[in-house]
Amino acid sequence: MKVIVNPSKNSWKKELARPVRKLKEIEKIVKPIMQKVKRQGDKALKKFALEYDHVEIHQLQVTEEEINEAIIAVPDALKAAILQAQSNIEKFHRAQHTPDLSMEVMEGVTCMRRSVPVQKVGLYIPGGTAPLFSTVLMLGIPAQLAGCKEIVLCSPPNQEGKIHPAILYAANLVGIHTIIKAGGAQAIAALAYGTQTVPQVDKIFGPGNQYVTAAKQIATKKGLVAIDMPAGPSEVLVYADETAIPAFVAADLLSQAEHGIDSQVVLVASSEKITKKVLKEIDEQLEKLPRNKIAQKALDNSVAFVINNPDKAVELINEYAPEHLIISVANDEEIVSQIVNAGSVFIGNYTPESAGDYASGTNHTLPTNGYAKNHSGVSLDSFLKKITYQRITPEGLRTLGPVVETMAAHELLEAHKNAVSIRLAYIDAQNGN
Repeated sequence: MKVIVNPSKNSWKKELARPVRKLKEIEKIVKPIMQKVKRQGDKALKKFALEYDHVEIHQLQVTEEEINEAIIAVPDALKAAILQAQSNIEKFHRAQHTPDLSMEVMEGVTCMRRSVPVQKVGLYIPGGTAPLFSTVLMLGIPAQLAGCKEIVLCSPPNQEGKIHPAILYAANLVGIHTIIKAGGAQAIAALAYGTQTVPQVDKIFGPGNQYVTAAKQIATKKGLVAIDMPAGPSEVLVYADETAIPAFVAADLLSQAEHGIDSQVVLVASSEKITKKVLKEIDEQLEKLPRNKIAQKALDNSVAFVINNPDKAVELINEYAPEHLIISVANDEEIVSQIVNAGSVFIGNYTPESAGDYASGTNHTLPTNGYAKNHSGVSLDSFLKKITYQRITPEGLRTLGPVVETMAAHELLEAHKNAVSIRLAYIDAQNGN
């Protein structure tokens, strides 16, 4: 990691730049894939499975037999862990329910709002270098709690033509039965357009590589579907002072670095002393990691800042808007109160980011690449739409109508005005006026 001591604000943007993604080049690859899926449906998905996953798929949808085999294959210890994670995630997301709203804003004028589930949702679950069965819980649980009518899960097959058993176990646990062996941009295209086997959905959720992300963005640009957010490579920022435990900080940085070569980790430290201790720990821990080559390449994209001024440190954090933010400083509550841009925040030495990734209860599908400035992470609300309603009585329209007539007239929208005036005239006639 590159170390920068008390950088000037003018250099922040350059030093905090995420790994460059050549979106136009990626889109040139992704668009033809999506068009083939649109035209050829299942045939294209099978062709791409052979080309990219190096496996021949005869049946795209996972069978009940395959699910039963997967349930048996998952070790009991992992089943117990998944069940505990399910419980925590369900508790936290169930608590996010909000009651329907009904309010008489003035006599005879009642406004209402209620939550309605997105009817058909698609969940993309990565299954390449790391099969993310935890993401099945993070997306499947709120989808079920919201009451989504149809849930379709796509995940890439392995070279045996199967989906990782833990993914199938988690999907079955949360009640997802339509599971498709398809990954990459082609899976997103299938969810967006629909195929002979894959139902077309209204909204797509889930993380993925740069091709998956590009496909999601293309699909939403074309107005085919909505997406959860334009999530990209994973990232973490750790803010540490002398009260932080260097081994913990290093472990947190490496936990994100091992996600992929295009991941990025950032250290903001209060002194050079703590920075050196953390970097030493990183070197020692890195050697022991099975995915150390991936982590090392991510570290090459990463940076450590030494910033003595806490106000400047907070300003830099908010400018970066990290996906994951870990606060390991003495006055953590004071710092946390000043954070306005972050996907999810982890407070104190004993709150590792991996707890949120798996089992604490919060959602791990979060905005990356600075989108935390204007996007939230996935929650129960992500699977709901808010519909408003209104009911006006004749007496209510007598009071409200003139207000609407005046405003419509001044906007030169005569038909809007007339929609009220014709009703007021009718009410008057009914009352013999």
